[in-house]
Order: sequence, then structure tokens, then C-alpha cells
Amino acid sequence: MTRPTLPQRGRGVAVKVCGLTRPADAALAAELGADALGVVFAPSPRQVVLARAVEVLAVAPPGALRVGVFVDPEPGFVAEAVGACGLDWVQLSGREPAELAREIMEEAKAAPAPPGLLKAAHVRSAGDLLALADYPADAFLLDAPPRGGRMGGTGRSFDWRVAVDLPWARGRVALAGGLTADNLALAVAAVRPAMVDVSSGVESAPGIKDAGRMRAFLEAARRIELEEDPWRG
Repeated sequence: MTRPTLPQRGRGVAVKVCGLTRPADAALAAELGADALGVVFAPSPRQVVLARAVEVLAVAPPGALRVGVFVDPEPGFVAEAVGACGLDWVQLSGREPAELAREIMEEAKAAPAPPGLLKAAHVRSAGDLLALADYPADAFLLDAPPRGGRMGGTGRSFDWRVAVDLPWARGRVALAGGLTADNLALAVAAVRPAMVDVSSGVESAPGIKDAGRMRAFLEAARRIELEEDPWRG
């Protein structure tokens, strides 16, 4: 079975706009060129109920990936969300042990198009990356450590130098954590991910995306030129 892969761009870096709560914001993100659209099912200022998530992701055009973010979820709920929203990726952003991840993805296989698994690594040190080296995920999202009980969307970054050496191929890595149009080029140069994930960096308020900031971020992502293989392998 072929492993699901993150979006790859020959020019620029792929972008996931996450924490979407309004269909209009999702539609604009897609229009501006976002490669993936994300909704949050976990406790968060950006949390949406399943019915709202369906509405938000219904505007995704062909080719735009649909991502659901979960924190220590019940496998049955993940499977329900995959089916209702047509999720392409399940993002686990909690402390899910490998056994739970396998159970979640086994139930999700009942969907017409089984999703990929994106596991978040909350990075304080290189040890946090090595601890997930053999985790049964298709790709990994490097994010800042939790803050105030929130597992993501905190607007904080981590020390990108920690990610110089990774236990996975760069093509399986996404980067999140306090990214904005202003620091994106530096972050990508340091980590060289296949995809970047932005939420608070393109907002006017939690869950409310700002058109100007989204446009600036997507434009900054397209201006980045990354070297060719081997790091994308």
C-alpha cells in the first residue's frame, strides 16, 4: 500500500491553513493557493463541531487536502469525522501512544478513501523528535510545546536549530508554530519542510482569518525556492 504523501511543490513550499471556522475563510484560503485546509476538533478557541467542520471543508476545491486536527480522541469519533468531512489527513496533536494511533487509523480505513496520519511533535529538544522516530505515521508536524493546556495554535515557535537532524525524510515533515509572512523564509531555510502550517499568523482574532495576512503568507511561501533532493526524499 502506497504511503500518503504531503503536498510537494517544485517552487515554493506547500501551505496548510489551519484553525478554519468559517466557510468564507476556507474558500479564500483555497483561492489564494493553500494546498491544505484544516479544522480543529479538539478543545481550542478554534474548535468546531462536526456539522460546522462539514460546512467549512465543503468549499475545498479538487486538489486541496482536508485535514482534521484531534487531541487524544476516541477512534469512533475520528472515523465519523473522516466519513462526514472526507478527510484526507488525520492530524493527532496530543499524547496519543502508537497503539491508539493504530486503532484510530484501523477504524478510519472504513472510509471510501482512507486518510493519511499526520502526527504532531511538540519540540523542546531533539529527544522529542527521536521519541517519535518509529511512530506509525505517514508524516510529522513539528510544532511548539503546549502552552496553557493548548496543544497548538499558540502563536509560539520553537528553536528551529533543533530540527537540523531529523529521523524522517524531509518530504514527510511539516512545520508549524508561530509562523508569519515575516519569519517564514527563515523558518523554511532552517527546517526545510515539505509543508508549512499556519493558523494564528494569519488571523485578526482566534478562528477569524484575515484576508491580507493570508495573502501575504501565501505569497511569501510561493517566493521561497528550495534546493532539490536529497532532503525531500
